[in-house]
Amino acid sequence: MAYQDLREFIDLLARKNLLKRITAEVSSDLEITEICDRVSKEAGPALLFENVKGSEFPVLINTFGSYERMELALEVEDLDDVGQRIEGMLKLPDIKNSGFFKKLKTLPKLKEVADYFPKTVRSGPCQEVVNKNPDLSELPILKCWPGDGGKFITLPLVFTKDPESGIPNVGMYRLHVYDENTTGMHWHLHKDGAENYRSYEAAGERTEVAVALGGDPATIYASTAPLPKQIGEMLFAGFLREKAVEMVEAKTVDLKVPAHAEIIIEGYVEPGERRVEGPFGDHTGYYSLADEYPVFHVTCITHRKDAIYPTTIVGKPPMEDCYLAKATERIFLPLLQLQLPEVVDMNLPLEGVFHNCAIISIDKSYPGHAHKIMNAIWGLGQMMFTKVIIVVDAEVDVHNLSEVAWKAFNNIDPERDLSIVKGPLDILDHASPQDKFGSKIGIDATKPLASEGHNREWPEEIKMSKEIKELVDQRWKEYGFED
Repeated sequence: MAYQDLREFIDLLARKNLLKRITAEVSSDLEITEICDRVSKEAGPALLFENVKGSEFPVLINTFGSYERMELALEVEDLDDVGQRIEGMLKLPDIKNSGFFKKLKTLPKLKEVADYFPKTVRSGPCQEVVNKNPDLSELPILKCWPGDGGKFITLPLVFTKDPESGIPNVGMYRLHVYDENTTGMHWHLHKDGAENYRSYEAAGERTEVAVALGGDPATIYASTAPLPKQIGEMLFAGFLREKAVEMVEAKTVDLKVPAHAEIIIEGYVEPGERRVEGPFGDHTGYYSLADEYPVFHVTCITHRKDAIYPTTIVGKPPMEDCYLAKATERIFLPLLQLQLPEVVDMNLPLEGVFHNCAIISIDKSYPGHAHKIMNAIWGLGQMMFTKVIIVVDAEVDVHNLSEVAWKAFNNIDPERDLSIVKGPLDILDHASPQDKFGSKIGIDATKPLASEGHNREWPEEIKMSKEIKELVDQRWKEYGFED
């Protein structure tokens, strides 16, 4: 059964001893960050701070900070299970050229998708308290790191809609709090929220915005997913939880918001208005630099009577965001394989902060195959930002970084196997000589073919004989070892 809201998930974590309640008074100014960072680095539990100085709202953090909690959040045994569901949905027969009975077989799947569309309801817990004289200082918003430009809302579901089609978009964009009713709106250049804003700005119109804090875990995750613009995040959330997300009309803007969220912040962004946002201690482990961004004006805050303030921190990995990103890696692998069927597996290692490194294993079958994969990946949506792509053979475990390093360090000839290209980079990349654009490298660590210019004999990899391995398996305890 789908979680109705965030607190149902909290209750589950508590029953499984995956949540720690902290009753001691703590400060939202750096102290919560230091506690959470220590817990994150040890893959510790979710944390619920029940006594935050200067606020009536408890703070929930590190909610998704382990593989186990991420699997519980999406209600699966393994994160790969979601990808397999997506793959199953995509394997619809060619309806146009199918017979009558094959067409009938597609109906249950189409009906299933229809059931996942968000459902509008007349009221919801997120509007139990309505404040049209909003004051952001009442919320226990964190100052995360010493060099931050101020307090930041770090786990927001930011709702906008396309001015022409009316299609809603949800993304997770941090909000730098300037005062009681204005924040920065950190819309990255390449994100759909920024595109919607540019369309309103070009027409000289303000952009209405609603920010949801909390909700069921699938809905929170969906706001981070790299979806095509045509696929709504709330539809995807419905697919993940196998039940439609209930939405309610916001109070002061023409947008719908999750009815079971904890807190809703409503407002608008004026065309042309900019203000310095940042710096901010980011998921790269470095401070992202201050820059000018649009300004969000808050018109209303609604919330549950007993609302919980959900938040997160980012910084040097591993952090909570790493597990959200790992879910994306596993969930969207089948979509990558749909376009590139020779791809066997993929690893976006935590140390690469998800847009700096991708390790791909392939079933290699022709000269230059690895380079074809590199170029294809650089042309795919958010993967265009990948600075380093390492391609290995099908039998290599891409999740074993030691094995990948061994293959790469031993198999490559730099002149033959390295490919350097230029293209767009993530806005947070600090190493490129210019903003948002720079070089990328592809490393072909596959076994070279003679037709790729390798004219020497390739050595055989050292392996023990099957018979001896089986003999030692049978006699293991005789040698005095435990299983």
